[in-house]
Amino acid sequence: MPFPDIDPVLIQIGPFAIRWYALAYIAGLVLGWRYVVLLAEKERLWPGKPPFTKNDADDMLLWVALGVILGGRLGYVFFYNPGHYLWHPVEILYVWQGGMSFHGGAAGVLVAMIFFARSRNIPLLTLMDVTSAAATIGLFFGRIANFINAELWGRVTDAPWGVVFPNGGPLPRHPSQLYEAALEGLLLFAVLWFLTWRLGALKRPGIVAGAFICGYGLARTFVEFFREPDAQLGYLAGGWLTMGMVLSIPMALAGAALIWYAATRAPVEARAAAAKKK
Repeated sequence: MPFPDIDPVLIQIGPFAIRWYALAYIAGLVLGWRYVVLLAEKERLWPGKPPFTKNDADDMLLWVALGVILGGRLGYVFFYNPGHYLWHPVEILYVWQGGMSFHGGAAGVLVAMIFFARSRNIPLLTLMDVTSAAATIGLFFGRIANFINAELWGRVTDAPWGVVFPNGGPLPRHPSQLYEAALEGLLLFAVLWFLTWRLGALKRPGIVAGAFICGYGLARTFVEFFREPDAQLGYLAGGWLTMGMVLSIPMALAGAALIWYAATRAPVEARAAAAKKK
Protein backbone atom coordinates (compact mmCIF):
# COMPACT_ATOMS: atom_id res chain seq x y z
CA MET A 1 0.00 0.00 0.00
CA PRO A 2 1.20 3.56 -0.59
CA PHE A 3 2.44 5.65 2.28
CA PRO A 4 -0.35 7.86 3.66
CA ASP A 5 -0.12 11.49 2.65
CA ILE A 6 0.83 12.92 6.07
CA ASP A 7 2.96 16.03 6.26
CA PRO A 8 5.52 15.67 9.08
CA VAL A 9 5.07 19.42 9.68
CA LEU A 10 1.74 20.16 11.33
CA ILE A 11 1.92 23.96 11.10
CA GLN A 12 4.51 26.26 9.57
CA ILE A 13 4.56 30.04 9.93
CA GLY A 14 7.56 31.45 8.10
CA PRO A 15 10.70 29.74 9.44
CA PHE A 16 8.82 28.48 12.51
CA ALA A 17 7.50 24.93 12.16
CA ILE A 18 5.62 22.65 14.55
CA ARG A 19 6.43 19.03 13.72
CA TRP A 20 4.53 15.92 14.70
CA TYR A 21 7.79 14.48 16.07
CA ALA A 22 8.20 17.34 18.55
CA LEU A 23 4.55 17.07 19.56
CA ALA A 24 5.04 13.34 20.18
CA TYR A 25 7.82 14.08 22.67
CA ILE A 26 5.70 16.74 24.37
CA ALA A 27 2.64 14.48 24.52
CA GLY A 28 4.68 11.59 25.91
CA LEU A 29 6.27 13.73 28.62
CA VAL A 30 3.09 15.54 29.63
CA LEU A 31 0.82 12.48 29.67
CA GLY A 32 3.52 10.44 31.36
CA TRP A 33 3.85 13.13 34.04
CA ARG A 34 0.10 13.13 34.62
CA TYR A 35 0.15 9.35 34.99
CA VAL A 36 2.95 9.56 37.58
CA VAL A 37 0.93 12.19 39.49
CA LEU A 38 -2.04 9.80 39.43
CA LEU A 39 0.11 7.02 40.87
CA ALA A 40 1.36 9.35 43.60
CA GLU A 41 -2.21 10.18 44.62
CA LYS A 42 -3.45 6.56 44.90
CA GLU A 43 -2.47 5.49 48.40
CA ARG A 44 -3.93 2.01 47.98
CA LEU A 45 -1.16 1.19 45.47
CA TRP A 46 1.54 1.77 48.08
CA PRO A 47 2.51 0.10 51.35
CA GLY A 48 1.30 2.98 53.46
CA LYS A 49 1.94 6.59 52.52
CA PRO A 50 3.20 7.13 48.94
CA PRO A 51 6.99 7.68 49.03
CA PHE A 52 6.79 10.78 46.83
CA THR A 53 4.38 13.67 46.40
CA LYS A 54 2.71 15.47 43.53
CA ASN A 55 5.29 18.24 43.89
CA ASP A 56 8.04 15.64 43.52
CA ALA A 57 6.36 14.37 40.35
CA ASP A 58 6.10 17.93 39.02
CA ASP A 59 9.80 18.59 39.61
CA MET A 60 10.79 15.20 38.22
CA LEU A 61 9.34 16.09 34.80
CA LEU A 62 12.25 18.42 34.00
CA TRP A 63 14.82 15.81 35.08
CA VAL A 64 13.19 13.17 32.92
CA ALA A 65 12.96 15.51 29.92
CA LEU A 66 16.67 16.33 30.17
CA GLY A 67 17.55 12.65 30.56
CA VAL A 68 15.50 11.67 27.51
CA ILE A 69 16.85 14.42 25.24
CA LEU A 70 20.51 14.41 26.28
CA GLY A 71 20.75 10.65 26.75
CA GLY A 72 18.82 9.91 23.57
CA ARG A 73 21.03 12.15 21.47
CA LEU A 74 24.33 11.00 22.96
CA GLY A 75 23.19 7.39 22.72
CA TYR A 76 22.59 7.79 19.00
CA VAL A 77 25.96 9.48 18.55
CA PHE A 78 27.94 6.77 20.35
CA PHE A 79 25.90 3.67 19.44
CA TYR A 80 24.90 4.32 15.85
CA ASN A 81 27.16 6.86 14.17
CA PRO A 82 30.31 7.58 16.21
CA GLY A 83 32.59 7.89 13.17
CA HIS A 84 30.55 10.66 11.59
CA TYR A 85 30.26 12.74 14.76
CA LEU A 86 33.93 12.25 15.58
CA TRP A 87 34.73 14.33 12.49
CA HIS A 88 31.66 16.59 12.77
CA PRO A 89 31.24 17.17 16.53
CA VAL A 90 29.22 20.36 16.09
CA GLU A 91 26.45 18.32 14.43
CA ILE A 92 25.82 16.58 17.76
CA LEU A 93 23.84 19.72 18.59
CA TYR A 94 21.72 19.46 15.42
CA VAL A 95 18.90 17.55 17.11
CA TRP A 96 16.38 18.92 14.57
CA GLN A 97 18.05 16.72 11.94
CA GLY A 98 16.94 13.59 13.82
CA GLY A 99 18.94 10.86 15.47
CA MET A 100 17.75 9.70 18.89
CA SER A 101 18.36 6.39 20.63
CA PHE A 102 15.90 4.84 23.05
CA HIS A 103 18.67 2.98 24.85
CA GLY A 104 20.60 6.22 25.30
CA GLY A 105 17.46 7.98 26.50
CA ALA A 106 16.80 5.19 29.01
CA ALA A 107 20.35 5.51 30.33
CA GLY A 108 19.93 9.28 30.55
CA VAL A 109 16.71 8.95 32.54
CA LEU A 110 18.35 6.42 34.88
CA VAL A 111 21.19 8.84 35.62
CA ALA A 112 18.67 11.66 36.16
CA MET A 113 16.64 9.47 38.55
CA ILE A 114 19.73 8.55 40.56
CA PHE A 115 20.48 12.22 41.23
CA PHE A 116 16.82 13.12 41.78
CA ALA A 117 16.33 10.23 44.23
CA ARG A 118 19.34 11.35 46.26
CA SER A 119 18.22 14.98 46.28
CA ARG A 120 14.72 14.10 47.55
CA ASN A 121 15.55 11.03 49.65
CA ILE A 122 13.18 8.86 47.59
CA PRO A 123 13.96 5.16 46.99
CA LEU A 124 15.54 4.81 43.54
CA LEU A 125 13.60 1.65 42.66
CA THR A 126 10.35 3.47 43.39
CA LEU A 127 11.24 6.24 40.94
CA MET A 128 12.29 3.65 38.37
CA ASP A 129 8.93 1.91 38.79
CA VAL A 130 6.79 5.00 38.19
CA THR A 131 8.90 6.35 35.32
CA SER A 132 8.83 2.91 33.69
CA ALA A 133 5.05 2.72 34.03
CA ALA A 134 4.77 6.07 32.24
CA ALA A 135 7.52 5.51 29.66
CA THR A 136 5.32 3.31 27.49
CA ILE A 137 3.12 6.34 26.76
CA GLY A 138 6.06 8.21 25.29
CA LEU A 139 7.17 5.14 23.34
CA PHE A 140 3.75 4.84 21.70
CA PHE A 141 3.66 8.45 20.54
CA GLY A 142 7.31 8.37 19.50
CA ARG A 143 6.85 5.35 17.26
CA ILE A 144 3.74 6.85 15.66
CA ALA A 145 5.83 9.96 14.94
CA ASN A 146 8.54 7.77 13.39
CA PHE A 147 5.89 6.41 11.02
CA ILE A 148 4.63 9.89 10.14
CA ASN A 149 8.22 10.94 9.43
CA ALA A 150 8.65 7.87 7.18
CA GLU A 151 11.80 6.87 9.08
CA LEU A 152 13.07 3.68 10.73
CA TRP A 153 11.02 1.61 8.30
CA GLY A 154 11.20 -2.15 8.07
CA ARG A 155 12.62 -4.72 5.70
CA VAL A 156 11.15 -5.52 2.32
CA THR A 157 8.03 -7.70 2.55
CA ASP A 158 5.30 -9.21 0.39
CA ALA A 159 2.75 -8.98 3.20
CA PRO A 160 -0.49 -7.25 2.15
CA TRP A 161 0.07 -4.53 4.78
CA GLY A 162 3.52 -3.65 3.47
CA VAL A 163 4.03 0.09 2.93
CA VAL A 164 5.97 1.83 0.16
CA PHE A 165 7.84 4.51 2.11
CA PRO A 166 8.94 7.70 0.32
CA ASN A 167 12.64 7.13 1.04
CA GLY A 168 12.55 3.34 1.21
CA GLY A 169 12.70 2.48 -2.47
CA PRO A 170 9.94 1.12 -4.73
CA LEU A 171 9.26 -2.08 -2.77
CA PRO A 172 6.80 -2.40 0.14
CA ARG A 173 8.31 -2.68 3.59
CA HIS A 174 7.18 -3.73 7.04
CA PRO A 175 5.72 -0.75 8.96
CA SER A 176 7.98 -1.69 11.84
CA GLN A 177 7.31 1.63 13.58
CA LEU A 178 3.69 0.53 14.06
CA TYR A 179 4.80 -2.89 15.30
CA GLU A 180 6.87 -1.12 17.94
CA ALA A 181 4.03 1.25 18.83
CA ALA A 182 1.78 -1.77 19.42
CA LEU A 183 4.30 -3.86 21.38
CA GLU A 184 6.44 -1.33 23.25
CA GLY A 185 3.58 1.11 23.69
CA LEU A 186 0.13 -0.44 23.95
CA LEU A 187 0.91 -4.02 24.98
CA LEU A 188 3.65 -3.14 27.45
CA PHE A 189 1.49 -0.38 28.97
CA ALA A 190 -1.30 -2.94 29.49
CA VAL A 191 1.10 -5.38 31.17
CA LEU A 192 2.50 -2.73 33.51
CA TRP A 193 -0.99 -1.40 34.24
CA PHE A 194 -2.10 -4.89 35.29
CA LEU A 195 0.95 -5.33 37.51
CA THR A 196 0.45 -1.91 39.07
CA TRP A 197 -3.30 -1.68 39.53
CA ARG A 198 -4.35 -5.33 39.86
CA LEU A 199 -1.38 -7.08 41.46
CA GLY A 200 -0.07 -4.22 43.60
CA ALA A 201 3.45 -4.49 42.19
CA LEU A 202 4.45 -1.05 43.51
CA LYS A 203 4.56 -2.61 46.97
CA ARG A 204 7.59 -4.57 45.79
CA PRO A 205 9.91 -1.90 44.37
CA GLY A 206 11.64 -2.99 41.18
CA ILE A 207 8.94 -5.29 39.79
CA VAL A 208 7.40 -2.72 37.43
CA ALA A 209 10.78 -1.35 36.33
CA GLY A 210 12.10 -4.87 35.73
CA ALA A 211 9.01 -5.80 33.71
CA PHE A 212 9.40 -2.69 31.59
CA ILE A 213 13.12 -3.23 30.96
CA CYS A 214 12.65 -6.92 30.16
CA GLY A 215 9.48 -6.33 28.12
CA TYR A 216 11.05 -3.60 26.03
CA GLY A 217 14.15 -5.69 25.41
CA LEU A 218 12.08 -8.64 24.21
CA ALA A 219 9.73 -6.51 22.07
CA ARG A 220 12.57 -4.57 20.45
CA THR A 221 14.56 -7.74 19.75
CA PHE A 222 11.52 -9.29 18.08
CA VAL A 223 10.81 -6.22 15.93
CA GLU A 224 14.47 -6.05 14.87
CA PHE A 225 13.80 -9.11 12.69
CA PHE A 226 11.43 -6.93 10.65
CA ARG A 227 13.16 -3.54 10.95
CA GLU A 228 15.79 -2.37 8.47
CA PRO A 229 19.06 -1.72 10.32
CA ASP A 230 20.69 1.69 10.14
CA ALA A 231 22.45 2.09 6.79
CA GLN A 232 25.78 3.14 8.32
CA LEU A 233 25.89 -0.03 10.47
CA GLY A 234 24.04 -2.70 8.52
CA TYR A 235 23.90 -6.24 9.85
CA LEU A 236 26.40 -7.58 12.36
CA ALA A 237 27.74 -11.08 13.07
CA GLY A 238 27.13 -12.81 9.76
CA GLY A 239 24.19 -10.84 8.50
CA TRP A 240 21.39 -11.30 11.06
CA LEU A 241 22.36 -9.45 14.24
CA THR A 242 21.63 -5.71 14.51
CA MET A 243 22.76 -3.01 16.89
CA GLY A 244 19.23 -2.87 18.26
CA MET A 245 19.53 -6.53 19.25
CA VAL A 246 22.99 -6.01 20.75
CA LEU A 247 21.56 -3.32 23.02
CA SER A 248 18.19 -4.97 23.73
CA ILE A 249 19.13 -8.56 24.59
CA PRO A 250 21.24 -7.56 27.63
CA MET A 251 18.42 -5.19 28.56
CA ALA A 252 15.93 -8.06 28.64
CA LEU A 253 18.28 -10.12 30.81
CA ALA A 254 18.87 -7.20 33.18
CA GLY A 255 15.12 -6.65 33.49
CA ALA A 256 14.56 -10.33 34.31
CA ALA A 257 17.29 -10.14 36.96
CA LEU A 258 15.65 -7.06 38.49
CA ILE A 259 12.27 -8.83 38.62
CA TRP A 260 13.89 -11.79 40.40
CA TYR A 261 15.66 -9.49 42.85
CA ALA A 262 12.49 -7.56 43.67
CA ALA A 263 10.29 -10.65 43.88
CA THR A 264 12.63 -12.49 46.28
CA ARG A 265 12.93 -9.56 48.69
CA ALA A 266 10.45 -9.23 51.53
CA PRO A 267 7.55 -6.83 50.82
CA VAL A 268 8.03 -3.26 51.98
CA GLU A 269 5.57 -3.74 54.86
CA ALA A 270 7.52 -6.73 56.19
CA ARG A 271 10.86 -4.90 55.95
CA ALA A 272 9.39 -1.89 57.77
CA ALA A 273 8.00 -4.10 60.55
CA ALA A 274 11.34 -5.88 60.93
CA ALA A 275 13.17 -2.58 61.15
CA LYS A 276 10.89 -1.42 63.99
CA LYS A 277 11.67 -4.55 66.01
CA LYS A 278 15.41 -3.89 65.91
